[in-house]
Amino acid sequence: MARKLIWVGSSQKDLSAFPERVKNDIITALGLAQEGLKPEHAKPLKGFSGASVLEIVESDPSGTYRGVYTVQFQTGIYVLHAFQKKSRKGIATPQEHIDTVKRRLKIAAEWDAETIAREKKRKDHHDE
Repeated sequence: MARKLIWVGSSQKDLSAFPERVKNDIITALGLAQEGLKPEHAKPLKGFSGASVLEIVESDPSGTYRGVYTVQFQTGIYVLHAFQKKSRKGIATPQEHIDTVKRRLKIAAEWDAETIAREKKRKDHHDE
């Protein structure tokens, strides 16, 4: 069964502004993640432990675009950030984007915990 896709912050709006082919490629990769597969061009985002936060990198003539998501939570695939990398200095992700991902990862953790607690409460109430 496909896991739910959960958008954090402005990630969905930001992704919708990407060039059509780039947007479609990232959406396709997220669909694979929902099915429990690792998209071929998804890789762990540096600065986060293990493979808990992944990035999909797509390029077109207008630049390089990234979609960042996590599969570490029970309640779904959380899309944390979508942005165009504009820096010409190497391949490193600019700190402002890392900070956004960290902030949204905390939000995702809170949403996940709240959803699990709500489901448990509903289940416990139903079992009475």
